[in-house]
Amino acid sequence: MDQLRDANWVLSVGTFLPLAGVLVMLFIPKAEEQLNKAVALLTALATLAVGVYTMTQFDYDQAGKMQFVAETNWISVIKSTYHIGVDGISLPLYFLSMVITVLVMIYSWNHIPSPGNPKAFLMLMLVLQTGMAGTFIAQDLILFFVFFEIVLLPMYFMIGVWGGENRQYASLKFFLFTMFGSALMLVAFLALFFKTGAESFAIPYLVENGGAIAKNTQVWIFAGMFIGFAVKVPMFPFHTWLPDAHTQAPTQGSVILAAILLKLGTYGFMRIAIPTLPGAAVEWAPWIGLLAVIGIIYGALGCLAQSDMKRLIAFSSVAHMGFVMLGISTLTSFGMNAAVFGMVAHGLITGMLFFIAGSVKERYHTLEISRLSGMLQQVPKLGWILGFCAMASLGLPGLAGFWGEFPAILSAYNPADGLSEEAFRVYMVIAALGTVFAAAYLLWLYQRTAFGEPNPEFTGQGDGHGHHHGDGHDEVHDVNTLEWIAWTPLLVAIVLFGVLPNLMFKIIDPAVTTIVSGFGG
Repeated sequence: MDQLRDANWVLSVGTFLPLAGVLVMLFIPKAEEQLNKAVALLTALATLAVGVYTMTQFDYDQAGKMQFVAETNWISVIKSTYHIGVDGISLPLYFLSMVITVLVMIYSWNHIPSPGNPKAFLMLMLVLQTGMAGTFIAQDLILFFVFFEIVLLPMYFMIGVWGGENRQYASLKFFLFTMFGSALMLVAFLALFFKTGAESFAIPYLVENGGAIAKNTQVWIFAGMFIGFAVKVPMFPFHTWLPDAHTQAPTQGSVILAAILLKLGTYGFMRIAIPTLPGAAVEWAPWIGLLAVIGIIYGALGCLAQSDMKRLIAFSSVAHMGFVMLGISTLTSFGMNAAVFGMVAHGLITGMLFFIAGSVKERYHTLEISRLSGMLQQVPKLGWILGFCAMASLGLPGLAGFWGEFPAILSAYNPADGLSEEAFRVYMVIAALGTVFAAAYLLWLYQRTAFGEPNPEFTGQGDGHGHHHGDGHDEVHDVNTLEWIAWTPLLVAIVLFGVLPNLMFKIIDPAVTTIVSGFGG
């Protein structure tokens, strides 16, 4: 088995293969649309194949240890190495990023947003994939930071060039918020580096030596990381960029943002902030938990106030990431298990919801909830899929969403040693109430869009412009083949992990136990 885990080329190939596709596409003329699409899709499929191979070679009995580790000199002047590896926490997320990229490529085959420049659009998506995968495998802070920032640029252009009416505002807000967070995060990384003796940026080294830093110093370093990761999650009150970014982004951008990018922040907390600064983590945990439950309630109330379907789904992400952060803030293996499961489940479900929103927009040319109705009559399959995803999102037992929310709430009953039980039990009650609100906004959304009679505006009747709406009627078609191909894997996964959550928990748990071993939770 040892030589398998030393297959240290696997992660590098899986991460950088998309860039090979980008290089090929540079030489294909913009006019060759089909060829560009084919190269992009093949690159994504090849990357996924490497991911599948990684999954088959991973030693699941040793999921708590880093595997496929590669370590080479990189920037020796600042003692930063090219150090990568995956364990049971990063493997599901690493693999999810590959799956989502492939599905988005399939969906993009006939859904390239205007201005139609498929070449640039698809190249940006491949660069994005490299940044996402790299963030999950990086075992060195500088390397992590580079990947963490690579993600920013393609997303900025995807929103700013291919987005909705307010795309410039949304992309600038996204960029500035994230840059502000990243600047403080980088300062924190440097402080951690110097306080541990300026020996190495390797995360395992910092985990070993970070605990020796004076408590007060730890708390301040943690503050920098906290803001950097909290903006990315996004946690209340750093969340305001998210509804704008999501609402203006093209469908593909929204799906990737929801499914993967929001996880970079929560992953950073689990992989870097908490293990390297255990003393500070205990001091900060009650505050993280407090902001998490505020986010759960605030996100839900935000959802109830929305008139735009995409904006509603965006606010629901604030609430769902609140559950993830609540699980993390307990500093227990139980809570962290729930958090990683919640990250993957949210990626599958909310990614799917944004796909649906994109297809609704394409058919009806609007996402105003008040104008949509009767989807179950007009586009029954799409209506049923929306209902299924709404149920999954509100945490219906038997679907994946439940196993992210329910254990996260439960974990707050018994936080790690040194944390106030009273405070966390209050959080538990508030979070549980949040699930009621979740049911309210999701079922209300579903009732308004799917039930009732279809709006005459979209059925070809009424207002004397019959011929116009006759065209409209042809446009409002049900789920097509490419949509089925792109969506089926997500729908199957939502059911599979809902019924057999242990498929994932048994991979996550050993890795999580390693992280929280210092907290005696």
